[in-house]
Amino acid sequence: MTTTPTTRSHRRLLLAGAAAGALSLLAGCASAPQPEDYARETPTLDLRRYFNGPLIAHGIFTDRAGKVQRRFIVKLQGTWTGDTGVLEEDFEYSDGKRERRVWTLKDLGQGRYSGTAADVLGEAQGHAAGNALRWAYTLKLPVDGSVYEVQFDDWMYLMDERTLLNKARMSKFGVTLGEVTLSFQKL
Repeated sequence: MTTTPTTRSHRRLLLAGAAAGALSLLAGCASAPQPEDYARETPTLDLRRYFNGPLIAHGIFTDRAGKVQRRFIVKLQGTWTGDTGVLEEDFEYSDGKRERRVWTLKDLGQGRYSGTAADVLGEAQGHAAGNALRWAYTLKLPVDGSVYEVQFDDWMYLMDERTLLNKARMSKFGVTLGEVTLSFQKL
């Protein structure tokens, strides 16, 4: 096969494009945030202190396209005895539907937390550093008479002593279904 300057140039462009794509993919994987990335951020998030007493949260669920599908308010009450906490969450959705979730939380030390709830499969795992917490769990989500096991990857950021922002990615089989965004306020 005879190569012309145009063919060689085309091959170089294809190889350069493939290399750039591979580097972009590797850079994307390498740059995934970790709780340690926020270790120097203040104020420091301590779940026992923040989720103790009454709170209120306002939130939205957006689909993959970014369209708001649901709005909701959550009234929360947290109580702790030693390293074990109970966080009661009462959800009220804009369509009038109500839900309740009660978490049992455990402070494992060194910024590590675990949690269980009736609609959570297994045990949630959390890791806090600085003002951030990454909270991962599988939720049994009822939809139109069926129950789906959906993975949540929550990131919480303490903005000040009263305000906590939460952004959660919902996925199934690694495919993003949507996001939940919440703003918590200590009362």
